[in-house]
Amino acid sequence: MDVLDRIKQQVETYPVIVYMKGTPQLPQCGFSSRTAEALKSLGIEFAYVNVLADPEIFQNLPRFADWPTFPQVYVDGELIGGCDITLEMHSSGDLEKLAKTAVDKAAGKQAAN
Repeated sequence: MDVLDRIKQQVETYPVIVYMKGTPQLPQCGFSSRTAEALKSLGIEFAYVNVLADPEIFQNLPRFADWPTFPQVYVDGELIGGCDITLEMHSSGDLEKLAKTAVDKAAGKQAAN
């Protein structure tokens, strides 16, 4: 599978996914750490991809959504942004609303199947 197709599949499969340096438990940069902490504070499940462990994604993700930096947070298949935007949305409460709606929507789809 082409790497861009793989990214597309991941973004469409998981209601909330973050592409980050490291893991939520062991982030490898401050921006990834702050972003993961914001997501963890929501109390929802979210997927992650350690871009340092997947060179293909590291090299090609910036082309996928025309966003040059990491981390990248996707909710309901859409890029919401990187660290600064995620933290702004977290402090306003918008991140929680958006993420919980996406998680609930995905749970509803699974229950219907």
